[in-house]
Amino acid sequence: MPDSDCKHAPGQFVPVVNRNRCEGKEPCVEVCPYDVFVIATLPTAERKNLSLIGKIKGYRHKWQQAFTPNADACQACGLCVAACPEKAITLRRA
Repeated sequence: MPDSDCKHAPGQFVPVVNRNRCEGKEPCVEVCPYDVFVIATLPTAERKNLSLIGKIKGYRHKWQQAFTPNADACQACGLCVAACPEKAITLRRA
């Protein structure tokens, strides 16, 4: 159910996931009313770009992270930003 606090049209803002922080714990998936997020495995090719801490977190969490295949549906309600325990999500103007 869409949140009444979402005041932006879809696609004006997109969520950005900080790969060095994300631990794939899924609260963003659970709270997003627009199904923007999925949890999937970070591709091997992208792992080399992580910091040492990011690599340690990735390994510890089996490389599971949040991805935004439906980012164009985001209405910038901020629920994902508030729900992320690692503070790994920010909203950026598209």
